[in-house]
Amino acid sequence: MQRDGIFAGDNPFQIARDWLAEAETGELNDPNAVALATVDPSGLPNVRMVLLKDITDTGFWFYTNYESAKGQEIAASGKAAMVLHWKSLRRQVRIRGDVVKEDGPEADAYFASRSLKSRLGAWASHQSQPLESRTKLMAEVAKVTSRKGANPARPPFWGGFRIVPVEIEFWADGAFRLHDRFVWRRETHENAWEIQRLSP
Repeated sequence: MQRDGIFAGDNPFQIARDWLAEAETGELNDPNAVALATVDPSGLPNVRMVLLKDITDTGFWFYTNYESAKGQEIAASGKAAMVLHWKSLRRQVRIRGDVVKEDGPEADAYFASRSLKSRLGAWASHQSQPLESRTKLMAEVAKVTSRKGANPARPPFWGGFRIVPVEIEFWADGAFRLHDRFVWRRETHENAWEIQRLSP
């Protein structure tokens, strides 16, 4: 099966990194924005936008409040899916797989790299929980600011998740809606990838 041009390569993570790097030069806003899909305990899907923070050869990384709806749904199922879509490139990458919680040094380092206001906001927000008013939220931020100071540590309820994919699909727009699609699949993380071209 011939895969050349933007689809060439033996490492799907590197292809994804290359596409993201290309998007960073042309996509106007948040080229690392991804739609993250999870399911609730009844099996009802949930999807929301989050920011992808890294693509390594071990998976796709993002950070959130573990007590949020997505955090709880991931904890319950251990699985998630995401899609990166770049309108400027007319391309997308779809990822499905198991999720690993990352609350060690990488999470500490990323939290420390965020702006002070974002770090304080992470402490103040009970993400996904009912909120009486914005005034109440800002009051909580003020309280946290006085308690935590100028260098708050990462909250124990906030950190990283890494999707370890068993499926990665690369999609590029084609003339007359005859798109190019290649999917990389493996049964487990230890298995070798199998690659197929899919009909548009």
